[in-house]
Amino acid sequence: MSEPTLTEHKLDPNKWIDKYSDYLFNYTIVRVNNYDISKDLVQETFFAGLKSAKNFQGKASERTWLISILKRKIIDHYRKINSKKGQAEVRMNFYSDGENEGNWIEERVPQSWDNEAEKQIENVELHNQIDACIDHLPEKHAMVFRMKTIQEIDTEDICKELDITSSNLWVIIHRARTQLRKCLEENWFNN
Repeated sequence: MSEPTLTEHKLDPNKWIDKYSDYLFNYTIVRVNNYDISKDLVQETFFAGLKSAKNFQGKASERTWLISILKRKIIDHYRKINSKKGQAEVRMNFYSDGENEGNWIEERVPQSWDNEAEKQIENVELHNQIDACIDHLPEKHAMVFRMKTIQEIDTEDICKELDITSSNLWVIIHRARTQLRKCLEENWFNN
């Protein structure tokens, strides 16, 4: 019996954006849950891939290799935001038009608010509570829930990526929704 020959993969950076940007973005958004940060991390992944292309050995596919770079970028992102220095750099966007447009460091947020601002704060607080409830789900439940209901990724694509059956996916979605409902009832609606 002869040994199977391994396919030697090649890099083609000119096609990375067309071939992998959507996949990498969907992979990232589920893990960081922020559109802009996800876009930045994918872009950083492509740059890092270009810089380290000489280290590519061809043992894995381009996509697998780029995912491994992206995973390190995501880990670095969480390390940064969890460090003291990273927390000091967190910025909040309060204005999106007019002369007040821009970001504010959290400690320097303007203190005068109108009624509309209070409504926005309540919406942000509800959004934060939903995120907190999702974060308390088992990891796989949270991932599947975000992919299916928030990112609206096709069931077939989720099943392929996570190596689960469609019936398993719907069981996970049902359990996640049940747990989210309970969490929101306890932490938002009863306050």
